[in-house]
Amino acid sequence: MSKEMTGAEMVVEALKDHGVDVLFGYPGGAVLPIYDVLFQQESVRHILVRHEQGAAHAAEGYARSSGKVGTLLVTSGPGATNTVTGLTDALMDSIPLVCITGQVPTHLIGSDAFQECDTVGITRHCTKHNYLVKSINDLCRVLHEAFYVASSGRPGPVVVDIPKDVQFARGVYSPPHNVHHKTYHPQLDGDVTLIREAVAMMAAAKRPVFYTGGGVINSGPVAAATLRELVALTGFPITSTLMGLGAYPASGKNWLGMLGRGPGQQPRGDGFTIGPDGQPTAANPTPDGKTQHAFHMPTTCQLQGKPTQEWTQSHIQFDGGRNDGFVKSGSGPVAMGYWTPGARKSTTGAPKSRSRTATPKRPSSRNTRCSGSMS
Repeated sequence: MSKEMTGAEMVVEALKDHGVDVLFGYPGGAVLPIYDVLFQQESVRHILVRHEQGAAHAAEGYARSSGKVGTLLVTSGPGATNTVTGLTDALMDSIPLVCITGQVPTHLIGSDAFQECDTVGITRHCTKHNYLVKSINDLCRVLHEAFYVASSGRPGPVVVDIPKDVQFARGVYSPPHNVHHKTYHPQLDGDVTLIREAVAMMAAAKRPVFYTGGGVINSGPVAAATLRELVALTGFPITSTLMGLGAYPASGKNWLGMLGRGPGQQPRGDGFTIGPDGQPTAANPTPDGKTQHAFHMPTTCQLQGKPTQEWTQSHIQFDGGRNDGFVKSGSGPVAMGYWTPGARKSTTGAPKSRSRTATPKRPSSRNTRCSGSMS
């Protein structure tokens, strides 16, 4: 049922309609109208943080543990900029957040007013979408769209920047009904063509490895159960990113461990991934059509006491040739590439006249501790 109210009241009413029961925030002058409304109700519990970045990370944790959209409320200027780290983290980890920020009155935007900044411009690259609401007539629609965009498809953070005069203005609020975005249409069903291509690659793979990620977790328990069934049917070994841990049990006989945990747990073979959107894809094929292979290079621990020729053939050629050479890591190096035995190839594909190999130095007698990087 539609009813007239202020912009600040619309914000709180939208939080209730979208099932928000916990709101993390830090008050400031540009959001005091919203805080006045929060103080007069008991449905939404406000958690006062000590820093806006803490509000973003707290909302992330709430979203992960509850399965709901995490929400936070901060003021303009430094309040908004302090959330950038948390917003970036939520974008990288596909965590649904709605960040409501205050803004100076619309007629002061762009005038270097007190605690004014270009919130939309600053957060454009660390959010899934963002809004600057300049009219009370758009506020209701924007609030509903923000929750829809944040939670649908590949989840992510959405910023809603609300000037102070819009919070005071009065308009008509309508509950969410058949919410959609005119240009945002996420693909929610699996692509049959891609699935068939993945099955064909799995059947042709000589050393297959499942490389799963957070998309399985975000897709819910049914997706995790389906993944376990797929592993049981194929017998393929499986590894995971940090965000995908838990989708397949670590006690499973096909479990290789998380990538980067140690030299003995690195996958070697044709990689297949289940992406963040749940679509199975090949592990980044190279421009010439070769399938990239996951393999590891030796650490100092592995080099000690072993002939040099056992590992000097592991040259790597990457797309564009910018990162070719040895890849080092302190906890079991992993590289996504393909074998180029002997001489490395140039960026044009023509082999160079000489090969460049590396010879490990002997460990110092004064320091016998085994390190995890190339000497």
